[in-house]
Amino acid sequence: MAELDTSSGGGKKGGKVRSKKANTKVDLTAMVDLAFLLITFFMLTTSLSKPIAMDIAKPDDEENDVKLELRASETMTILLGKKNKVAWYMGEAKTAQPTIESYTEIRKSILKNKNDLYKSKGRLLVVVIKPTDGATYKNFVDIMDELHITDIKTAPAIDDKYILDGEKDFMKNAGIL
Repeated sequence: MAELDTSSGGGKKGGKVRSKKANTKVDLTAMVDLAFLLITFFMLTTSLSKPIAMDIAKPDDEENDVKLELRASETMTILLGKKNKVAWYMGEAKTAQPTIESYTEIRKSILKNKNDLYKSKGRLLVVVIKPTDGATYKNFVDIMDELHITDIKTAPAIDDKYILDGEKDFMKNAGIL
């Protein structure tokens, strides 16, 4: 039991006799019990944040699968390289000149391409992500977060097997492969 002693010590001071004060005690047990009940109640009734999964479209390894035809003008390909750099281009790899950016700059490019495509054709942007050997898991998660933040409606396609020779050459020359 917890007690609070508020006695003044009693005794004589300067020859004067003082009356002895009654010793007051405060029992804190009920307050401590109430505090633990409240803490337990709030711990049991709160819900923790639940992880949210994002849809990812990845090509199957089957040879007889149906191919989805995409318009090159509506496709943005993002190549994940080393040194926390990305290379991206719109359209086909053989005709486009990739742009190299960091993860802090890619959001503006995604938003610009998304808005330009929607304003000009009323169509949605399709994103193809190609992680290379130099990319880390953190890089992949960062680019997926950027797609979620920029509100890309189509599920991104992940293609880590079919990186074209032209894409590899460009990334080697830029020093991010």
